[in-house]
Amino acid sequence: MTAPLPASEPVTGDDPGVYRTLLESTRAIPWRIDWATMRFTYIGPQIEELLGWSPSSWLSVHDWADRIHEEDRQKTVDFCVSQSQQGVDHEADYRALTRDGDQVWIRDVVHVVRRQDGSVDSLVGFMFDITARKQAEDKILQLQRELEILSYRDSLTGVANRRMFDTLYPVEWAKARAIGEPLSLVVIDIDYFKQYNDHYGHVQGDDCLRRVAQALDAGASRSRDLCARLGGEEFVLLLPGTDGEAARNVAERCRKLLGHEEIPHARSGVGRQVTVSMGVGTIVPGAQDDPQVFLDRIDRRLYQAKSAGRDRICDSEA
Repeated sequence: MTAPLPASEPVTGDDPGVYRTLLESTRAIPWRIDWATMRFTYIGPQIEELLGWSPSSWLSVHDWADRIHEEDRQKTVDFCVSQSQQGVDHEADYRALTRDGDQVWIRDVVHVVRRQDGSVDSLVGFMFDITARKQAEDKILQLQRELEILSYRDSLTGVANRRMFDTLYPVEWAKARAIGEPLSLVVIDIDYFKQYNDHYGHVQGDDCLRRVAQALDAGASRSRDLCARLGGEEFVLLLPGTDGEAARNVAERCRKLLGHEEIPHARSGVGRQVTVSMGVGTIVPGAQDDPQVFLDRIDRRLYQAKSAGRDRICDSEA
């Protein structure tokens, strides 16, 4: 018959040593602040392993505040103080400074302890190291931003796509209307591009589209200018704060830059190199003007340029 195991000593629920052992064996860092003096009455020894500051150096809330990253300090302190004054339990995420000058993301979970009369007695809480979580979140946000950028970029040519133009055009239209500044559009079509593809093949056709896009993007060089591929061999330049003469100059510069590329086109009807036709227009939008109507007008000018023989700019109605 197996002998019974010796009975263990009972663990009583009122032994403070047990609670301290439990608290100090977790990765969460417990602490307590006396409300009247704003001094730490306890902080877990884990704090030294995480931040390098010994528990004995955490004397008052000033030590806590001084060890918060300066970019997070004021908003964190203001938030925690206001919530504590109202007796509201709360959480705060911030970057804490380590003793060697590094930083760690902390989540502070705070509980407000009240007396029977409702006054605040103390604050107790836990600090959690959430650095790994923050780094993962930042990586996700970075990937989301990269995906958003990609969603607005034409994958073949690298310039903006139709979605980007459709997003920015009404914004720039509204801005031009509000401040009374001119807004110009240049709509561009590569001349005889079907014949180019038929003769050279789609791989070289794709390279041609990329080189044309680069020339157009270089021609519309200001920070607010936008070069976008509308689809196929058609592009558009969105030129905020640009009057008619300046828009014509941008169009001419684009044609010159494309000419410098000297892209051969044996099947062109206007020469031996790749050329473009352009429709150009400028407007100071008024209350009765419509952005789609204006875009259609510039599109008609493009087709006037093509009907007149291609390899040219049309900036007025026929």
